Amino acid sequence: MAEGIFKRLHGTRIYVDSVGVRRGEIDPFVVAVMEEIGIDVTRHHPKVFEELEDDSFDVVVSLSPEAQHKAVELTRTNSCVVEFWPTFDPSLVEGSREIRLDAYRAVRDELMERISHRFPPPRMARE
Repeated sequence: MAEGIFKRLHGTRIYVDSVGVRRGEIDPFVVAVMEEIGIDVTRHHPKVFEELEDDSFDVVVSLSPEAQHKAVELTRTNSCVVEFWPTFDPSLVEGSREIRLDAYRAVRDELMERISHRFPPPRMARE
């Protein structure tokens, strides 16, 4: 979700890549809640840290304690900022489809807010 939101706000102006701590397929609930805000993530292929093609970063943001540990280890010899944004894992929620979607929406909206605040999109030129 974070990569899709970041790309929506910044396009290709800033390079962004995302990885997780476990291999897997894209979560259909992620696809559904991102589609609600007009972001298509159906072509996203989740990767893990070991699959990163680059090891030069300006900022690394991790969303879980396990990812934070891996990010610190990955960047220990780099000069970059590592930030930890503790984020609830919505895949842990049980219940109806709507209850689960609400959990994913909450995470999506939190990420949108945090990304917009920390990495504000450029202001549009006034005509």
